[in-house]
Formats: sequence, C-alpha cells, structure tokens
Amino acid sequence: MESRAVAKYIRRSPKKIRPIANEVRSMLVSDAVAYLEHLPNMGAVNLRRVILSASANASVKNPDISTDDLYIKEVLVSAGPVLKRISPRARGRADRVLKRTSHISVVLTDEKIKKG
Repeated sequence: MESRAVAKYIRRSPKKIRPIANEVRSMLVSDAVAYLEHLPNMGAVNLRRVILSASANASVKNPDISTDDLYIKEVLVSAGPVLKRISPRARGRADRVLKRTSHISVVLTDEKIKKG
C-alpha cells in the first residue's frame, strides 16, 4: 500500500533540499524523522513535515498499518516558480534577484526497499 504527500511553493531552493532528500530515501519513516530533527538545515524542517503528512495519510487510508512499518519509497524535489526581484545598484543600474521555490513529493510504502 502506498501513500503520498506533496508540499508546493516552499520558499527554499531545490538545490538545498535535494542532498537532504537523497539521505533519507528508502529509510524507515521513524528513522528519517529522527534524522531530520537533528539537522540544522531549514530544508530538513520542510522535508520532515511532508514525510509526517504522508505517514498521517497512510494511517487514515489504512488504520491497521503502523507508521513504524513504513518506508520512504520516493522523494522528489522539483523546482517551482521563481520569484524575480530587483536590487538597486550603483549608477542607476539594477541586478535581478531570483527567489527560488520548490515542490516536495514523498511516497511511502509498507514494503521493504533495497538501498542502492
């Protein structure tokens, strides 16, 4: 049985979230949440929220399933829309500031996943 959760328009660059997502892929949900709680990155906070949401979706879908038996099958971090802002520079010029957003998608399963 699979369950999923998606968080969209997160104000964090996908480049900063992807390395964290690669670390928790195919881990147990309880281990991944414990790992993400102790990381200093703000991307870890966002990823942890999505994983907890997916596990809650799984428990609603099938009340018999335990969240300790769930594995992270898939974690996708894709780029969202880019907010373009202007920063004033010297001599009447302007620089563009790109504020990137991301979409995080997590799929959980109750089947054991081989790493690698």
